[in-house]
Amino acid sequence: MAKIEEVYQQWLALQPLSETEQQRLSKKFTIEYNYNSNHIEGNTLTYGQTELLLLFGKVSGEGELKDFVDMKASQVGLQMMTEEATEKMPLTQNFIRQLHKTLLREDYTVYRNLPGGMHTSYVIHAGQYKTRPNSVITRYGDRFEYASPEETPALMSDLVDWYNEAEQEGRLTPVELAALFHYRYIRIHPFEDGNGRIARLMVNYILARHGWPMVVVRSRKKSEYLEALHKTDLEVGDTPWKGAHATLSQAKHFLKYFTHLITEEILNEIHFIQDKNKNSWWYDGERIRFRSENGPAILRALQEEPYITYAELSRRIGINVSALQKQLDNMVKKGYIQRLETDAWHVLATPSL
Repeated sequence: MAKIEEVYQQWLALQPLSETEQQRLSKKFTIEYNYNSNHIEGNTLTYGQTELLLLFGKVSGEGELKDFVDMKASQVGLQMMTEEATEKMPLTQNFIRQLHKTLLREDYTVYRNLPGGMHTSYVIHAGQYKTRPNSVITRYGDRFEYASPEETPALMSDLVDWYNEAEQEGRLTPVELAALFHYRYIRIHPFEDGNGRIARLMVNYILARHGWPMVVVRSRKKSEYLEALHKTDLEVGDTPWKGAHATLSQAKHFLKYFTHLITEEILNEIHFIQDKNKNSWWYDGERIRFRSENGPAILRALQEEPYITYAELSRRIGINVSALQKQLDNMVKKGYIQRLETDAWHVLATPSL
């Protein structure tokens, strides 16, 4: 834990941040958190669609209506969680259920096709614990059962009571608290849908309550996230009650993963704040490595003049149109920029200055 404490102290040394720095970090986190947390669960909106929707209230490109609605609800849930974290009141089951209701908004019916042309359906309940068993097929092809509907209320009561007592005792660090809460919660899987999103919100609720910066579980690193949970499952065993009462020692694999995640995320924020290079740009938590100064120049030009023509951009950057087109295509492919229906360029990468 020495490394994470060192990084956290570096973060504290930067406080208080200026209003401009706070706004830049808030905007960056809003897009990155909502995009990644929902993308992990199968939401199809792109990074660009997420930014346009959440920051500008605009809908662009194709996508399922539910994905747009879910993304907006995710942001409302994030705001709700952040506000609750400042209250310093004990955690309650009611808050978790309200958070779930905010994400799902209302009950809805899921329809499934069965072999032989048969069909089935069931209702997903917003803000209510599950009424039917849930399980998952792991990446190794095994079926993994979560707590039963009958067990869930008591296990959630145990989880919330444990958290409040452990927080009061102060023997666990905020990182240990958040990691163990996440793992125990996932082993209960109290709702019929939205459990992963709730777990990641609750991790940040715990970190924010204790003055730690909130973090993003990156969709591109989903396999690492799932592998850490799987290794911990093997350590703890497949009985839901044991998973819901796992010890920190048993959850060591997930704690190791989670500690590394937080260390990496805080370092990224420190670098983002301290980076004063005018040619530095960031995208989804990573600094972009340009091969020449043409890349940053193109991004700035598109940011300043979204409707700039190829000819004008070519003249300004000092490269021919063919070479320019290649660079633009590459940036579109990587997600740094996108062309809107209005023919305007939308720059998704964030400059350091």
